[in-house]
Amino acid sequence: MTNALYESSLKSLPRIGRGKVRDIYAVGEDKMLIVTSDRLSAFDVVLPDPIPQKGRVLNEMANFWFGKLGHIVPNQLTGIDPEEVVEGDEDKAQVKGRSVVVRKLKPLPIEAVVRGYLIGSGWKDYRNTGKICGIELAKGLQLAQKLHAPIFTPATKAEEGHDENISFDEVEKLIGEELANKVREVSLQLYKEAADYAASRGIIIADTKFEFGTDGEGNLVLIDEVLTADSSRFWPADSYKVGSSPPSFDKQYVRDYLETMNWNKTPPAPRLPREVIAKTSQKYQEALERLTGRKLA
Repeated sequence: MTNALYESSLKSLPRIGRGKVRDIYAVGEDKMLIVTSDRLSAFDVVLPDPIPQKGRVLNEMANFWFGKLGHIVPNQLTGIDPEEVVEGDEDKAQVKGRSVVVRKLKPLPIEAVVRGYLIGSGWKDYRNTGKICGIELAKGLQLAQKLHAPIFTPATKAEEGHDENISFDEVEKLIGEELANKVREVSLQLYKEAADYAASRGIIIADTKFEFGTDGEGNLVLIDEVLTADSSRFWPADSYKVGSSPPSFDKQYVRDYLETMNWNKTPPAPRLPREVIAKTSQKYQEALERLTGRKLA
């Protein structure tokens, strides 16, 4: 497939990190350039095939939400044009439309997950224990059912392998009671406001994860990505039905394909057929257009 960036290779800045999807470069002592590649991970394994335009979609979507939700909590963005911090046409082409310059912050060691619907690992936990992250839920709930109210279900941040759900008590032990309560309060507020907006666009946000950091004064700051098709489950409202896993605008389409294969969900991951790559790219772009009203340039 063409027009895909599997990995950036900037010559004008030192690279200081590489995540499953993002490549991170130092910009001086106090800022970073984050390049969102077209890599896709499923079951915590990076797949060998990039999804064209995926990185641009994620970048555009995150920036939309950072702007829309900025009144709730400060975020990482500096407002600096990424093309201004790199040199040379090749570097500028790699960052165009898929990068942000952010403040260098101290990340918290948790994933702040909010669930509004019963799906994924939450559904598995509920079926086994009747609870998610120690939160007891009503009996008799069905797959994909809307919860009485959104719940905060944190997880550890694993460098490799799977994140693990943890209780709120464990979050308090990791980051302290005051900060834990602040993270929970802000996460729920972010989710509720975003879910209400998305509903007006015909999309259900079933669940999402936020990441936070702190600045030099200890202030809470929203970092990483926010409410993208990689960090959230987006369902079309018009085909949602309790009791079955709804079609989605996120990478669930790829997960469902991989589930049909004889793969043990450890590296190396299998190659994706061209039609699955093309359909996935289309789903990401459709999510962007439906949520934001924007198309990629």
